[in-house]
Amino acid sequence: MGLLSSSVSISRYRVEGTFESSILESVRTGLTKNIISQIEDEYAEISVGWTPMESAFEPDFEKFAFSFGTYFAFSLRIDKKSVPSKIIQKYVALEVIKKLKETHRDFLSRNEKTDIKDLITEKLMRQMPSTPNTYDVMWDYENASVLFFSTQKAATEELETLFKKSFQLKLIRLFPFTMIECSSTLKDEEKDLAANLASTKLLR
Repeated sequence: MGLLSSSVSISRYRVEGTFESSILESVRTGLTKNIISQIEDEYAEISVGWTPMESAFEPDFEKFAFSFGTYFAFSLRIDKKSVPSKIIQKYVALEVIKKLKETHRDFLSRNEKTDIKDLITEKLMRQMPSTPNTYDVMWDYENASVLFFSTQKAATEELETLFKKSFQLKLIRLFPFTMIECSSTLKDEEKDLAANLASTKLLR
């Protein structure tokens, strides 16, 4: 999901920690070291990495900009491979029939069928192209905040993991109660009061 989409879902984060050296170079290093890698010819189900926002399929942070004033803008790309179960079932059944004819047997053991399924799955996975999904990231470094343009659990988990790996900074997901906890304008007793709030039943 992109920043310029007609409709967006957004997850908000607070960034915990700062860089000790040059901010721009630290971000550039973190992005380039964790660029999305291709998995077309490998037996891997998923690949996760960064790409420039304007060029999801040419991940080159020297060629494409990622710094805009006090903001950093880039994208998280998640490539996944999957083979529909019915296709696996089809080729497994064909291979079982072939094996029975070759060995002049009436049935195969469970282990033999499992081995066939594993081999078929690996072969199909190697042939299957990956499906890419791209999610934009807007990072306001001065205000220690990040907007991530997705609310999908799998995507947010990948973002939080890769962000920590890339920049050694922790993302804190902002919900109403975490926003209260992180607030510098509320007193401790006010935070405690909010934390202990019970749900209120509406009376008709």
